[in-house]
Amino acid sequence: MDKKKGHPEAAPNKQLQFSDNSASSQRQRLVDWLKRIGSITTIEARSLLDIMAPAPRIFELRAIGYDIATVWTNGITDQGKKHRVARYILRGVSHE
Repeated sequence: MDKKKGHPEAAPNKQLQFSDNSASSQRQRLVDWLKRIGSITTIEARSLLDIMAPAPRIFELRAIGYDIATVWTNGITDQGKKHRVARYILRGVSHE
């Protein structure tokens, strides 16, 4: 069985394009991803969703009722460097 690294949406050489980079648009991209996939790392948010600082967006989502856990893990950047990064995991939503 051939195991692929990463998420299915993160196909090689596939760049997603986002025209709006406002905080509200970034929050919506994060929510959509978390509802569909369940979790995302800082590195994935930066490279796949074009969110350079995901921590403030997560903070804002928590403030409006999203139950998002943070688990510390190691991740590899596109440059091949290992970093300690957050993995954000959607546990639930208290306002829906």
